[in-house]
Amino acid sequence: MNKHGMVHRALSAHNVLMDCKGNVKLAKFGLYHMTDHGADVDFPIGYPSYLAPEVIAQGCFHPSDPSRDETPLPSGPKTDVWSLGVLLFELCAGRRLLHNIDISERLKFILTLGCMDDIVTVLAEEHGCLDTIKELPENVLELLRKCLTFLPSKRPTPAALLGDPVFAGVSCLYTPFQKPVSLFSSSLRCAHLELPEDISDLCKDDDEDYLSERAIDEVYHLWCLAGGDLEKELTNKEIIQSKPPICTLPNFVLEDGESFGQGRDRSFLLDDTTVTLSLCQLRNRLKDVAGEAYYPLLEDEQSSLPQSNSSNELSATVTLPLIIRERDTEYQLIRIILFDRLLKAYPYKKNLVWKEARVDIPPLVRGLAWAALLGIEGDIQAKYDTIDKDTPIPTDRQIEVDIPRCHQYDELLSSPQGHIKFRRVLKAWVVSHPDLVYWQGLDSLCAPFLYLNFNNEALAYACMSAFIPKYLYNFFLKDNSHVIQEYLTVFSQMIAFHDPELSNHLNEIGFIPDMCSHCTRSSTCGTRCCWVTPLSHSVSAWPYCSSSGIVSWPTASMSASYSFLTCQKSTLSVVSANPSTSSAGLQRVRHTDNMLSRQRLLGTMALGKQQHTTRLTIRTCPGQTCLGSLWRCVT
Repeated sequence: MNKHGMVHRALSAHNVLMDCKGNVKLAKFGLYHMTDHGADVDFPIGYPSYLAPEVIAQGCFHPSDPSRDETPLPSGPKTDVWSLGVLLFELCAGRRLLHNIDISERLKFILTLGCMDDIVTVLAEEHGCLDTIKELPENVLELLRKCLTFLPSKRPTPAALLGDPVFAGVSCLYTPFQKPVSLFSSSLRCAHLELPEDISDLCKDDDEDYLSERAIDEVYHLWCLAGGDLEKELTNKEIIQSKPPICTLPNFVLEDGESFGQGRDRSFLLDDTTVTLSLCQLRNRLKDVAGEAYYPLLEDEQSSLPQSNSSNELSATVTLPLIIRERDTEYQLIRIILFDRLLKAYPYKKNLVWKEARVDIPPLVRGLAWAALLGIEGDIQAKYDTIDKDTPIPTDRQIEVDIPRCHQYDELLSSPQGHIKFRRVLKAWVVSHPDLVYWQGLDSLCAPFLYLNFNNEALAYACMSAFIPKYLYNFFLKDNSHVIQEYLTVFSQMIAFHDPELSNHLNEIGFIPDMCSHCTRSSTCGTRCCWVTPLSHSVSAWPYCSSSGIVSWPTASMSASYSFLTCQKSTLSVVSANPSTSSAGLQRVRHTDNMLSRQRLLGTMALGKQQHTTRLTIRTCPGQTCLGSLWRCVT
């Protein structure tokens, strides 16, 4: 943990667990790290009896507290050494430390230990176990004194403590943790893979619990699909308690805003209750799944070509709509296991990843599957770390304006961390591509990649960098007018071929692609239509365009734009217009688009000949795109 820059700070007896094989497991070790060293929560990280003296002396810190000008330094690894000493003392004495006194008295007592010469003896006398402590071996007593050293400058670190003679016969039993090699790194993933000497050891009994061998994120995803509801479970345990809004109002409020008589909201305080989620419903749902499904064969011995599991075992389910398949527990289990095997064999099984992606991609592995489809390889994290994402650049101002307007209905992308990650990924792309420029709409193009790889900025950046030259070649040049003109010309020909009536009408009113080419730089066409579609729809549609053989961006973008136009055609009421006023009408469309582009509106444009003016009618319709966005697809 310390090597990865993490400190537990909440070490206590009930956070040290043991599994059925006797292996020690630390629980809640990430609480201090995920709360930004306690600054993001209204409660202290740690338990009073186990807190180190320097932590108590530092006090609690809240960013909103005006009385604290300086942010305190985060706790170091030595704070965990003190907590370990308290824990070892409890194990040796056989009783809880400072358990029968108030919290304030506990904290005062710990601070007064700085005046004592032998803290271990003082604690033993205070708890009436001096004889028990004196009977301990001398090396154990010395270990306790090292851990319970009052001054952190004289207290050993965990690494130094590991060299104590007490741990000489124990350290060899525990191999140090090694972070698994990621899918995209410079290390050889198969370097440490070895088959056992006896292959029969790999054979499983018929009653083997195959589900327990799957990763925890897979099991939780399947648990939710099988009807699991985490909020409901917490409500049943009374961890989440609803209160009528009227009861949350204060009794008295001063002019300066200070309120009185308002009860403290317990939901913002720490509740370390552990709730065990039952897997009975999930196991009952998967009871008919054969054991072979957990170990799919990627190649058929009778054929040199790989066979798709979806085409033989799940042929009936494959024909169902995608939304039903994504909610089918058995189907998702088999697809997740299959993609997990394929991704572990990437890039050797890259062709099979493409083949299975044409069927569908499980939402759980969509981020890695997209990276495989885009051909991401190498140490992406090292490359991302070398990019300067902090030095101010001229594009910063436009990025700051665009991010707060990009898919802010999503909880992740609208969060403060989401904005920070958005800014870093966009700046990394701008800095690493000096021959290209930032056009409005690039943030919408970045959104799906960041949405799928929120905890892996490097992978989001790598996917975006691989996507643009393949599907948006030269679109982000400083002068991309010739590229846009080519796209618009092809799109006009496509409309004329598929819908001559609409094409003739657009020609009659003088609506030619050139007239709106300036809008196309930030258009839905340029952002792969993710500007006007929810992220949930974009992430489902993109892989089909990528894995079905559409490798040129003009073809993909024109097909997507024409599909949007076809879907919205029934909402357009097109009437013959006066050619002399059509240009003015389009200007009104653009003006209206500027006002309504961020609202979910469905526009119905009626061009009528009435005193040589153009009439524009806008009707609201929730869940649909606005008029300007629709015509952006046309252009």
